[in-house]
Amino acid sequence: MPQITVVNQSGVETSVEAEEGRTLMETIRDNGFDELLALCGGCCSCATCHVHIDPAFMDKLPEMGEDENDLLDSSDSRNEYSRLSCQIPVTSALEGCKVTIAQED
Repeated sequence: MPQITVVNQSGVETSVEAEEGRTLMETIRDNGFDELLALCGGCCSCATCHVHIDPAFMDKLPEMGEDENDLLDSSDSRNEYSRLSCQIPVTSALEGCKVTIAQED
């Protein structure tokens, strides 16, 4: 299982094991990070699982879809490393990735 580092909204870093075949959102949520709300449960219909991805890992992710892009447009915290964690499958390519939970809008 890949190890990823999750940075909460206060800047505290925690290393977690991420099970391949799940999404990054499920991994973060199921490891007790309550500030990742994930209100829609992962069906890409809200932006409450917004994260910032380590720039070194952006090219290891699937391309952003139109729905995800539209949802991220509604966030004041969006930057060039923004993604919805429900749209990122956990793979071995994420080993060592740092993911920061975006500030709530």
